[in-house]
Amino acid sequence: MKKVKQIRLIEVKSEVGAGTRGASLGVDAIKIAALDFRSNFFKTHRSINIPDDNAALYGVIESRYAKRIRSVIKMYERIGAAIRDSLKDGKFPLVLSGDHSSAGGTIAGIRMAYPDSRLGVIWIDAHADLHSPYTSPSGNMHGMPVATALAEDNIEEKVNDLDYETIELWERLKNVGDISPKVEYRDLLYMTMRDFEEQEGYLLKQHKVKNFTTSEIRKIGVTKVCREALKYLSQCDKIYISFDADSLDPTISRGTGTPVKGGINEREAADIILELVQNERVCCLEFTEVNPTLDSENVMAETVFEILSKVARQVEII
Repeated sequence: MKKVKQIRLIEVKSEVGAGTRGASLGVDAIKIAALDFRSNFFKTHRSINIPDDNAALYGVIESRYAKRIRSVIKMYERIGAAIRDSLKDGKFPLVLSGDHSSAGGTIAGIRMAYPDSRLGVIWIDAHADLHSPYTSPSGNMHGMPVATALAEDNIEEKVNDLDYETIELWERLKNVGDISPKVEYRDLLYMTMRDFEEQEGYLLKQHKVKNFTTSEIRKIGVTKVCREALKYLSQCDKIYISFDADSLDPTISRGTGTPVKGGINEREAADIILELVQNERVCCLEFTEVNPTLDSENVMAETVFEILSKVARQVEII
C-alpha cells in the first residue's frame, strides 16, 4: 500500500532573479483565482511564507552577468532550509514561487534532506535555464537554476569576463547546502523545452540531455511519455518536478515573463503532472513564473490553480 503524501505549501514571492517585473505577484494571483473558483484550497492547506529580498530590486545592480546574485543566494538558503525541514517532517513540499531562480534553492533543500540520495529532475519549461554568468546574455538569474544544480560553468562556451567578486558569489551559489553538484546530467530530463541559446545547446548536445517535445507528447501520448520519463530516471531515489508557466502555449495566456510558441495546453499539463506525481519517488513539485501584470483577467493564474488543485487532490490520495 502506498503511503499518503501530506502537502506542505511553500510560498516564495521572490522575483530577484527575473528580468521582467511582476512574478512576485504570481502567488497572490493564484490565491485570487482560488477565490474566484470558490475554493477553500488555501484555507485547507496552510502555507509557509519564505521572506523575500525584493527590496534589492530598487538597488544598484552590482554583478552585470549575475544580477542580484547576493539576493539569490539569500533565497537559496531560505528556501533550502524550508524544503529540508518539510521533507524531514515527512511532508510533500508544493512550492509556489515567483521567478524560476528559486528552483535552485528547492533542489538544494531536497539534497540537504537526502544527501545520500540520487536526485532526478523533470524540468517542464520552454527554456533550458542552463546559463552561467560566463555565458548569460542578460545576467538574469532565472536563466541559471539548472546550471547551479549541475555546478556547470560552461567555460568552453564562455562569452563574458567576470570580476573576482562575481566568480566568488557564483561559487557560493553553486555550493549552497554544501553539496555540489546536486544533480548529474544523466538525471536531468526536460519536457516542452524549445528555446535555448547556442551556449546552452552546446551542453544539451554534449551531454545528450533528454527532452520530450510538445510534438512528441502529442504523438505518443501523455501516459507513455511519463512512463518513459520515469523509466529514464529509474536509477534515481528521489524526483523533483519543476513546472514553469511558460511551458504552456501563449495562446492560452501570456501571463508569464518569457512566452514561447509551441507549448502544451492546460489539459496536457495537468495530465502530465497528475501522471508523474503518482510515482512514489516524486518528493517535491514547484509551480513558477506566473506574472499577472502581463496577463488579462488573471487567466494564467486560473489555469495554474486548476492544475494545482487537481494535483493536490491526487497527491493526497496516493
